[in-house]
Amino acid sequence: MTEYDAVIFDNDGVLVEPPAYDTQSEATRTAFEAVGVADADRTHLDAVVGGVTVDGLYELCTAYDLDPESFWAAREHHDEQSQLEKFRAGARTCYDDVSALSGLSDLTSSCGLVSNNHHSTIEFVLEFFELHSLFDTYYGRPKTIESLRLKKPNPHYLDKALADLGAESALYVGDSESDVVAAHRADMDSVFVRRAHCRDVSLSTDPTYEVKTLHDVAALLDE
Repeated sequence: MTEYDAVIFDNDGVLVEPPAYDTQSEATRTAFEAVGVADADRTHLDAVVGGVTVDGLYELCTAYDLDPESFWAAREHHDEQSQLEKFRAGARTCYDDVSALSGLSDLTSSCGLVSNNHHSTIEFVLEFFELHSLFDTYYGRPKTIESLRLKKPNPHYLDKALADLGAESALYVGDSESDVVAAHRADMDSVFVRRAHCRDVSLSTDPTYEVKTLHDVAALLDE
């Protein structure tokens, strides 16, 4: 097996349980209400929760005659708050196998974290679950419209993490096709973790490895 200078992890669906669709949908509905839209169409809620693009966001806001910046600020605020509430209530938590990461310092030089979630949400997760010491660098995105252009599969934040770590060969661990594509665009090998929420997902891009748990990731590095 290839020896890696660094291993970088996704957050949602890899380290912590992913946010529930209903939670994100309700947060988005609250954001619409905050900017004066009391009856947002379900298809528009689905579009935002499903990963709206910059162009799609502007089209959506035009349909309601909304200022895109104001709506997106409301959406990001309520989305983040809904996530923090679930973490604090224990309704959303860290996966048990994150304990496998504590031994990675013996198997690789450094570890990082790159997520499509808000950077401030990632900071909360690392603090709340006492994971800070496991990572040498981490990136989420700022709560801006333009940050949507930098989400995976764009490798922007993976490239930044690799530069921080000074890594020439690295492995990215994720739970979605966009994670696999982003890794390959960043010239990284990829691990697809088949958690319960993605167990039956069909990928059009093959990951370098497929595993069931983070213990399997540690085992790969130990080969």
